[in-house]
Amino acid sequence: MRQPLPPLTKAATRTVSVPDRRSPARARHAAVPGGRRTGRRLYVIDGVRLVAALMVAVHHYAGTRRVDRPGNAVWDRPVSEIMPTVFRFASYGWIGVEIFFVISGFVICMSCWGRTPRQFFVSRVIRLYPAYWFAIAFTTAVLIAVPGVWERLRLREILLNLTMLQSGSAVPNVDGVYWTLWSELRFYLLFLVVVAMGLTYRRVVVFCCVWGAAAMLAPVSHFRLFELVANPEGAWYFIAGLALYLMHRFGQDLLLWGILALAWLMGQMELGERIDEVEHVSGWRGSVVIFTAFLLFMVAVALGYTDRIRWKWLVTAGALTYPLYLLHYVAGTTLISRLRDTMDPRLLVAAVIAGFCLLSWLVHRCVERPVSRLLKSGLDTSFARLRNARAE
Repeated sequence: MRQPLPPLTKAATRTVSVPDRRSPARARHAAVPGGRRTGRRLYVIDGVRLVAALMVAVHHYAGTRRVDRPGNAVWDRPVSEIMPTVFRFASYGWIGVEIFFVISGFVICMSCWGRTPRQFFVSRVIRLYPAYWFAIAFTTAVLIAVPGVWERLRLREILLNLTMLQSGSAVPNVDGVYWTLWSELRFYLLFLVVVAMGLTYRRVVVFCCVWGAAAMLAPVSHFRLFELVANPEGAWYFIAGLALYLMHRFGQDLLLWGILALAWLMGQMELGERIDEVEHVSGWRGSVVIFTAFLLFMVAVALGYTDRIRWKWLVTAGALTYPLYLLHYVAGTTLISRLRDTMDPRLLVAAVIAGFCLLSWLVHRCVERPVSRLLKSGLDTSFARLRNARAE
């Protein structure tokens, strides 16, 4: 039995207990009203997120244009001369950011289904800010202790970074990787409109189409505010994630395949532009192959073919991802600059990544968990007071 789309009539919402003969993975899902998939945790996504974070970390340590320049502050000579094979693969690690964006679209849509705007807002605040605040303090402390590799911002700029809105005020980031958070925040703001209306298959599809059209028109509009909101650099990756989640929840159809195909077409163009304008170290063909393979894997996830993967350690792996991403770049390259002559460079990269994975686990356990609980309690109390005040 095919997983149906949202029913056209109330009668169509009745549960039908007919075995799914398409695949064992799809058949394991119990029938629910409207053919919707049950909200089981997708462990494999936690693993993919960690892989993406490791890709970005290896890229920053051994695959960027910065570290491949003669006399660079990190390795002192081109990394392609120090470890050419590692550089060849690490030069494509930046695609982990695009993978993050696709996963974000998928996970945000999944986690927000049936939630109120207040719940959406609280969930994003307690998820994003605790580790981010720690990362700013930690990175600033490293830059004070070990100067010479990166320029430290002025105190007022560091303080503004605590808001996560510094890009909107043209203030530099404490760590260059924070630029992706600005893209994420704009996605959340747009998607909040749909959450406020109530998430449905139709509304998310319309959102994808409207946002996609805006993202295509923004670059030629020469209207800065329109470009800022439409976020043409990241929009299609988030849209791909939204389409994949709709496939997961409601089953595949031609419309969702069309949205995903258009996201791939726009994405491959964006990959090429990023290579030409920012990265300069990898090829378009290799980047498209990696991105395409990832999207095909996510299709398999959306259609249920990876549901048998339920390894508990993947939950921990997923928990490490965000702190690892926030902490690794500036502090890690600074550490490498001091230790580069003490051991084999490949071993050094592996050791630094392992160290930051351990630090990320500690941040998750000792910072994210307790601070998130405090923030959630405080925000819930604040919204309760606001609701009561409005009723008076």
